[in-house]
Amino acid sequence: MQKPIVVVGSLNLDLVARVDRLPAEGETLTGINFHTYYGGKGANQAVALARLGAPVKMLGKLGSDGFADQLRAGLVDAGVDVTQLGTAPGSSGTALITTSAEGSNTIVVIPGANGAVRPEDIDQLRDTIARSEMVLGQLEIPLESMVRLGEVVREAGVPFLLDPAPAVRLPLELLRSVTWFTPNETETQILLGGNEVRGLHAASESADRLLKLGVRNVILKMGADGVYLAGADVEWTHIPAFPVNAVDTTAAGDAFNGAFAFALGCRKMDPVRAAEFACAVAALSVTRAGAQTSMPRLDEVEAFLSEQAEGAGRL
Repeated sequence: MQKPIVVVGSLNLDLVARVDRLPAEGETLTGINFHTYYGGKGANQAVALARLGAPVKMLGKLGSDGFADQLRAGLVDAGVDVTQLGTAPGSSGTALITTSAEGSNTIVVIPGANGAVRPEDIDQLRDTIARSEMVLGQLEIPLESMVRLGEVVREAGVPFLLDPAPAVRLPLELLRSVTWFTPNETETQILLGGNEVRGLHAASESADRLLKLGVRNVILKMGADGVYLAGADVEWTHIPAFPVNAVDTTAAGDAFNGAFAFALGCRKMDPVRAAEFACAVAALSVTRAGAQTSMPRLDEVEAFLSEQAEGAGRL
């Protein structure tokens, strides 16, 4: 029986208002439309995994409000095991987003219950984590809890994939617990306190610096330039992005992480092949609006890869 992949992280309800232009301070505008979306990097990655067919458990906290029921139902509908989600008094994680016709936006994130995930909560989930195929984490729950998660996965000998978003400088003890570290260009720049990461040479240097901090493997996510892999389990490899007409890049990184974990943990692909598969999932996700709503099913990914192979002889 396939071990589950465990995602430890955030769950948010995104409240999105669309306007012709962003309001000035103190100004009231009439909006064009309003939508709610299920979000949070943790929940996005869990849904990406579930849509591909992976057994996946979501660990985190919801609030005691009505949003919690919506977020839980969205995960259940996607096929995510939510039996070990906790509850904290007050609001669930929420993002208030205003987007303009020109593509500008303002975002206010209220952590809510996500901020109530404590190190002792991680300790209570030790058995679930120890019995998992892989653990995925992000940085939308308190950093001290992520540090404890790193200790638990290291003690259990379970592979740990960490998405360092939103980017902050990270303690070495957390970095040294990471099997696969997946920053994007901006996050890499913040983590290393260096210059903008552009091109193969800069990516190679950045990956080398991250590896020297203690992570086992690095996957630099470079948007339209694809991804760059380096580390103890993979030689330095550049994988180009698949060319698509992008509609919405929201959660493309989450799609990649979920897909990479699925390919590596469930399909037992080698890391390069797994990253190619994940690039295809991310490419499909940006052709659709929304975060969790954009995550493709396995049959869609396989059809896309088949089309790409016929057209370019790539895979």
